[in-house]
Amino acid sequence: MKKSKIYDWPIGLSTGCFYQTSILDCLKSIQQTGFNLIEICSYHAHLDYHDKKFVVRTASMIQELGMEPYSFHAPFADNIDITSLDSAQQRIALDEITQAAEAASILGVAHFVIHPGPEQDLRLDDDRPKRFENAAKALNVLSKRCEELNLKLVFENMLPHLSFGQPSDLQWVLGEMHSSNVGVCLDTGHAYLSGEIETVVQKISGHLTMLHANDNNGNYDDHLPPGEGKIDWPTLLKQVSDSDFHGTLMLELAGNKDLRRVLANARSGRKYLLEILKQLNTLNHTD
Repeated sequence: MKKSKIYDWPIGLSTGCFYQTSILDCLKSIQQTGFNLIEICSYHAHLDYHDKKFVVRTASMIQELGMEPYSFHAPFADNIDITSLDSAQQRIALDEITQAAEAASILGVAHFVIHPGPEQDLRLDDDRPKRFENAAKALNVLSKRCEELNLKLVFENMLPHLSFGQPSDLQWVLGEMHSSNVGVCLDTGHAYLSGEIETVVQKISGHLTMLHANDNNGNYDDHLPPGEGKIDWPTLLKQVSDSDFHGTLMLELAGNKDLRRVLANARSGRKYLLEILKQLNTLNHTD
């Protein structure tokens, strides 16, 4: 008799929904809402990863609250471009991301999530092949440093109009990696906007490490709580399970100045996902 699968994946919360607020001012509220598992946002106003003393202080607070820093989102901006054709600019970008990885190590996270491409639309760029080559070289260097820091480098699928916004882009860069200690973070909202939500899990099967769980209505990257957009979550989570996934669902939601409202959205999203997982478990036990 085939053993039923148990859908018991942990559900965490990205602190990115408080990116304009110091992480020290929101950690306790996150913990009191019942989220002990977190992804740490690298936005400067939230956490200045250049300030080692602040990073150490943050790590201490996380530990005191009994929270688990599961992942750290690498910084991304127009001027942080590891694909740059300017070698000096590329080196500066890699140094910036590496410094963030070193901060992530101090914080005690296990996964370092990165946008593998630039925040620019390069679909019509004649130098796109060279840019992809530059990305692979830089990511191999970063992967080696992450291994030294006991971090797993995880590539996030980007918005569909950007490089690495399609599963085929991720498949390519994974094939270029010298290390096997790399994975993929599936941003569900990005995948839905790309039109690949129904096939993306199969295409990245074997590399899927975590999900950035968020919803939208098919037009904008709204970062709504799961269940408030048009993503078919029961089907998606069943596909994720069939890929032998053993990772985490990390809620990555839109933020605003009302901390209580954001946390209410997080609770709502978590409740919705837990209900689906419960239903899937019930179906498995009745098969």
